[in-house]
Amino acid sequence: MAKKVAVLLAEGFEEVEAITPIDYLRRADIEVTVAAAGNELTIAGSHSIPVKADVLLSDLAGLGGASASVNAAAFDAVLIPGGLKGAKNIASSAEAGALLKDMAAAGKWVCAICAAPAVVLYPLGLLAGKRFTCYPGLEEDVKGATWSKDSVVVDANVGGGGFITSRAAGTAGLFAIAVIEQLLSKADAKKIAQSVLL
Repeated sequence: MAKKVAVLLAEGFEEVEAITPIDYLRRADIEVTVAAAGNELTIAGSHSIPVKADVLLSDLAGLGGASASVNAAAFDAVLIPGGLKGAKNIASSAEAGALLKDMAAAGKWVCAICAAPAVVLYPLGLLAGKRFTCYPGLEEDVKGATWSKDSVVVDANVGGGGFITSRAAGTAGLFAIAVIEQLLSKADAKKIAQSVLL
């Protein structure tokens, strides 16, 4: 059965941090569902590149009679790109917050890059006691977690799942490969990395 990942997008997201993981994960035969926060499927990134999502975030996060926890159970991971405006827009979404909390509580993988770890995960209390990385300087606002300057940080739970964080657009490829390694295997991750000459 294919692994399933939800990628959450909001206006102002960093395009490289969204498209690179979507592309690499799909190359690895991971089923990716791109979910848009707001009421429109087409969302403008931080550099005015429009991306059309597969579904609205509200369709994944508890509307229409389903609970957020039921929908969280349908995914193995959730991924949030950065872009300060996009991260702030995700952070202001009640649907995103509910889905992220449920994914973490269910022991799934929560993956965030650039501004998203500090702007989205930290206010939800999800970084408490965790190792993480983010865009340089944003870690100064994060308390109760251990920041690393590594390009990618994997903080795995004992029972499975955990947190994968990364620094910026320039580390998006490494970030995507780390997600593939945790969801599939080192061999699968290496195969994708080699195929794109990473």
